[in-house]
Amino acid sequence: MTATILIVEDELIAAESIARSLRKQGYTVISRINSGEKALEQVAKNLPDLILMDIHLRGELDGIETAKRIREHHQIPIIYITAYSDSSTIERSQETNHSGYLIKPFKSQEVIDAVEKALL
Repeated sequence: MTATILIVEDELIAAESIARSLRKQGYTVISRINSGEKALEQVAKNLPDLILMDIHLRGELDGIETAKRIREHHQIPIIYITAYSDSSTIERSQETNHSGYLIKPFKSQEVIDAVEKALL
């Protein structure tokens, strides 16, 4: 069985590029979502094996708050994909016990490597 991955990213081009790279590696991308609220709905409907989560999202919830809410009920590995590398954002992200933190711009191989490590 192939791992299912949810991409939570508000930049459509970035989300599609990541999805394409993951599909080439045999992963199933169940959805590309652009807000924390939609991510919570999607997780409730289709429990993914892993989530790639941007920190800056559309809507009321940022990626870290969304991850906290998901982690209250599910132990899904979450990898942050973000342009934010300031110490306060990194500290907040650590509260969610994430499985990775990739800073944009990144190469597709970095995403694949992080996904493979998180799914071990």
